[in-house]
Amino acid sequence: MKLRVGLVGLGDAWEVRHRPALRAMNDRFEVRAVCAQVALRAERAAEEFQAEAVDGYRALTAREDIDAILMLSPQWFGPLPIFAACDSGKAVYCAAALDLDFEQAHEVRRRVEEAGIAFMAELPRRHAAATLRLKELIATRLGKPKILFCHQRKSLTASSDSSPGPHLSPIMNRDLIELVDWCRYVIDAEPTSVVGVRHGLGESDEEGLYRMMSLDFSQEGKTGEGPMAQISCGHYMPEAWTEAISFRPPAGLQICCENGVAFVDLPSTLVWFDEAGRHMESLDMERPVGEQLLGLFHRSITSLVRKTNDLEDAYRALSIVINAEKSFQDGQRVQL
Repeated sequence: MKLRVGLVGLGDAWEVRHRPALRAMNDRFEVRAVCAQVALRAERAAEEFQAEAVDGYRALTAREDIDAILMLSPQWFGPLPIFAACDSGKAVYCAAALDLDFEQAHEVRRRVEEAGIAFMAELPRRHAAATLRLKELIATRLGKPKILFCHQRKSLTASSDSSPGPHLSPIMNRDLIELVDWCRYVIDAEPTSVVGVRHGLGESDEEGLYRMMSLDFSQEGKTGEGPMAQISCGHYMPEAWTEAISFRPPAGLQICCENGVAFVDLPSTLVWFDEAGRHMESLDMERPVGEQLLGLFHRSITSLVRKTNDLEDAYRALSIVINAEKSFQDGQRVQL
């Protein structure tokens, strides 16, 4: 079955993830309409896929020749296209779910549940080849996770193109939410408490920011006895320092398990150690993550099982990040 889809926003990942995936999966997806904040960009994308450029998201979601909406960027309209899709009974693939604030995410969850539509939030780290192989090794060779170290370092300019507001820039929040969800997925459990740390490197967030949180996955009332994840995100190096930014970057994920350790660099590099020594795996031949995600979305619509669990995952990760900020403000551990 070929799904007729409309694109709402194109986003930063359009050229590297969504566009190649849609072209490779033209036997399952047919782009019928495109709506984007920059009209010229929408027209070019529409021309490439022999679709129609549409002025507004409401007109796009109301079209009878569209089965599903691919929301690839929040742009200025935030969750409004999702609400419009709910009103029209259209399925939603949302690459912008992590760009919503807590109140918006709560309302999206309520509206999606009421409308009964299929909804998929894009969580690419879960489906990267290296992550999937790591999960296999945990089940077969490495054993249960004990400690995770997860770090992301970006240039300063990349984190300050939006107003930071009373708490944090939306871009840094998105980074942290993705990292939290990644750790939850690898450990396959829910954290029971969080401690948050925040450090501004200048007089304002625009001058640099570092955030760290410690997630305890112990059973309730047994803090420190279960797995722990330390997550940090730093936006502190000026964009012009290109050589410094790329110098000795930390592994995206370092994990210590019962029977070994592993180092993951997305999307496809995995190095792990056990009693037999060092093992290096390069998974470049795996199917690109963009195609895997769209394939999952296609199955969620064509199967009889309605899929919304990743919306719950995104909502849960967002609530953990908010509680980490509360921990920093109050100076104490927050029970989740």
